[in-house]
Amino acid sequence: MIQRWLLYFLFFLAAAPLVAQHDITIYASLDTQQESIAIQQEVLYRNTSQNTLDTLYFNDWANSFSTKTTPLAKRFAENFDSSFHFEKKEERGRTNIHQISLSQEGNITENIAWQRGASVDILKFPLATPLAPNEEVSVSIAYTVTLPDDKFTRYGVDDNGNFKLRYWFISPAVYDGGWKAYSNKNSDDLFLRPTNFNIHFTFPKGYSVNSNFEETVSETTSNETKTVLLKGEDRMNAIIHIEKKSTFETIETDKLTLVTNLKDNKVTPPMKALAVDRIVHFLDKKLGAYPFPKMMTTEEAYKKSPVYGLNQLPDFISPFPDGFEYDMEQLKTITRNYLENTLALNPREDHWLIGALQIYLMTDYVDTYYPNMKIIGSLSNWWIIRWAHAADLEFNDQYPLLYLNMARNNLHQSLATPKDSLVKFNKNIASDYYAGDGLHYLADYLEKPALEKSIQQFYAENLLKPITPLAFEETIEQNTSLPVHWFFDEYVAKRTTIDFKIKKVKKKDDSLEVTIKNLKDNAMPVSVYGLNKKEVLFKKWTAPIDSTVTITLPAQNVRKLALNYEAVIPEFNLRNNYKAVKGLLNRPLQFRLFQDVEDPKYNQLFFMPIFEYNLYDGISVGMKLYNKTVLPKGIHYKLEPQFGFESKTIIGSGSISYTQRLPENSPYAMRYGISGNYYSYDVDLFYKRVTPFMVFAFRPDDLRDNEKQYINLRNVNVFRDENPNDPDQDPNYSVFNAQYVYSNPNLINYFRGTVDYEVSKKFSKLYATFEYRKLFLNNRQLNVRAFAGAFLFNDTNGDSNFFSFALDRPTDYMFDYNYYGRSEDTGLFSQQLIIAEGGFKSKLEPAFSNTWMATINASTNIWKWIYAYGDVGLIDNRGQHPRFVYDSGIRISLLMDYFEIYLPLYSNLGWEPGLPNYEERIRFIVTLSPKTLLGLFTRRWY
Repeated sequence: MIQRWLLYFLFFLAAAPLVAQHDITIYASLDTQQESIAIQQEVLYRNTSQNTLDTLYFNDWANSFSTKTTPLAKRFAENFDSSFHFEKKEERGRTNIHQISLSQEGNITENIAWQRGASVDILKFPLATPLAPNEEVSVSIAYTVTLPDDKFTRYGVDDNGNFKLRYWFISPAVYDGGWKAYSNKNSDDLFLRPTNFNIHFTFPKGYSVNSNFEETVSETTSNETKTVLLKGEDRMNAIIHIEKKSTFETIETDKLTLVTNLKDNKVTPPMKALAVDRIVHFLDKKLGAYPFPKMMTTEEAYKKSPVYGLNQLPDFISPFPDGFEYDMEQLKTITRNYLENTLALNPREDHWLIGALQIYLMTDYVDTYYPNMKIIGSLSNWWIIRWAHAADLEFNDQYPLLYLNMARNNLHQSLATPKDSLVKFNKNIASDYYAGDGLHYLADYLEKPALEKSIQQFYAENLLKPITPLAFEETIEQNTSLPVHWFFDEYVAKRTTIDFKIKKVKKKDDSLEVTIKNLKDNAMPVSVYGLNKKEVLFKKWTAPIDSTVTITLPAQNVRKLALNYEAVIPEFNLRNNYKAVKGLLNRPLQFRLFQDVEDPKYNQLFFMPIFEYNLYDGISVGMKLYNKTVLPKGIHYKLEPQFGFESKTIIGSGSISYTQRLPENSPYAMRYGISGNYYSYDVDLFYKRVTPFMVFAFRPDDLRDNEKQYINLRNVNVFRDENPNDPDQDPNYSVFNAQYVYSNPNLINYFRGTVDYEVSKKFSKLYATFEYRKLFLNNRQLNVRAFAGAFLFNDTNGDSNFFSFALDRPTDYMFDYNYYGRSEDTGLFSQQLIIAEGGFKSKLEPAFSNTWMATINASTNIWKWIYAYGDVGLIDNRGQHPRFVYDSGIRISLLMDYFEIYLPLYSNLGWEPGLPNYEERIRFIVTLSPKTLLGLFTRRWY
């Protein structure tokens, strides 16, 4: 009888509603002049764990802006975002703690000895009396928060004096057997269990307040200020906007009230209401009821995670129907809020599940209400675009495409990777997209109703409860007899990509014996289709395949077999999924004008007009034939025949290479190939260069680390027209070059070093270059470059410096540099500067070394983008004493390494501005290559 009573009691406890772990009461007063908030806060902390605690940890993310060395500041630097580092201290924000007191079992401890960790945004409170399970302690904190400028994270103070608050208060860290006290790294993943809030906010009378709490419970107003009481139960964030003039509007639905400042001037209020109502009812049907009567969606939250593609188009281009963009913006933001506000997952460790559910629901919504929407909208109907495969892509095709961009570049990461360890592109885009595609993969495998039921059940059973993704796996297993462990153990937990191919097809009577090979180190199922032209005759799922499997399929009317024909699985390579049962080609050949999105059903060849320029060929026009698509491939080839209007000759280049991307990082990629060029190197003089090469690339396991190492091996074979002005110089030569490169580029500390060995028939040389840049806390920047090189032997003609080390302008005998006039000694083109070898800016004598040379180049900023530079060096030649050389001047760096001007001042020549023809002594760096300029973008995202 007692045992039965005990079982009833335990069942009652399990069924009882969850009590919030903490109660937080805040009295906050906003000072708009000082852009700060004075806060008196009390936290009633409940120990809901099974362990006794002797220390409490709290998150003080407002203080993550306080210095240039916090984890947040380092994250900005890692992403090459310099705005935070160069901002004034008063614009960055901080927390000043005045007093912390504890009340425990009736005993009050004033001014406890709290500590800040090395991260400065985590607080540590020692307890005089250990806190046993189910006991409480009251923590009182008096502090002032100085708010940062909103340009860093979109939250803080904007240029109009409005206050957008997100991580503005001190919050208790989560303890679940171990402390989850995380630093702010701009990944929007503060971990807070469901908490009861009471916030008394005082601010100037002319301001208005909007929040994610249900309502303003009471409001009191004095002559100058207004105090608002905000309440919220079981909340995991406290987002508040205080504005001079409210930008928010309220949209009522029968499910919830939405407060939003997402704008679209092309959409009328009734259309907005209809869109929001449809979204809310869709989520209510797919998930379940939202537990709070009010939700807030903000422009700030949307812009931190927009619908990529929509936000990249200028306002005057509108390829989508009126209301679609607003619908997608609200859909993404409302869905994220719906999930984050109700599922108490660890947002740093278990972020993938929120992302998976969000993208899965978004794609389902588009399939339901916009089934024919194209990825580029009405642009797909333009005559110049509609021939392209990109015009055929549906709106939802963007998700696997953007994930595969990272996978093909070998930069993908497992879904289980903590959010703060993700590469920026993965954090903002690819990780969630891959997770959402994974749920579609699972839905197709299980059949959609089973997964839909599981999602609804999971949401209902775990609403506002501390959970992990294990609960989701267990829910799915309850609704299917098929194995699903592969999804969590392989798809989620591993970094391994997915790739299947049909290895062999054997016809036997009226059946086909099909052998399918899994090319990757995982075990996953794949769908097999029988096709008759474009008609699907059948579809069959295999069990998870870890190596190879042979299945039997009907042969009647089957002309072709295909794996993953509808591309539900985000496979690394879809081009190897076809096998012809009748006919010769697995995939027919297709010709396209301009680069396109990959169409795996065809072997694609692209044509594109190209325009180039150098002094001797003039403007050259031609056609590039190549196979490169938007997504990288293993094998790349291109042929670029051109006509030079100045040289009146067919010129151009071509190459073929194979890149092997490896799952490990030592190396993570190997490239083999051969390239060739044919261009003018002087007036009516041409050169041919043929270069076979190999590259081995290495990196650390942490993909956020910018460190890279390369071993480059190549043999440069040059065949030149003989120059009548230099008859002693052999026009044909071959140089073997072995190079080691170490690179670790960062905003604060930049380092790059190379060591080269060259050997040819007539010479051998060894040289090294080291570059270092340091951005100091006082915003002073120091740039140092060192070069040292020596000939191991040199049997070249003593009167020729063609293979010598150059002090200011290398001869570039291997044709590596993009000289616009490589043979010019005078005129504008001779002033083009490429920082290589000696790296000097002034033209000094001796200009070359045929034995050894060592130089140092340095510069430091005077004001913003204006630098002072100086070069010193020793240069030696046969039969001469080493000579000391130097120069100095002003460097105007409009875009470092891309667009710069050097104004010489003083050197071995004396005061250069006083010398004749000073304008001819000015040097410049100009980069016109689109591929090189693209690096400015990719370094921020990859």
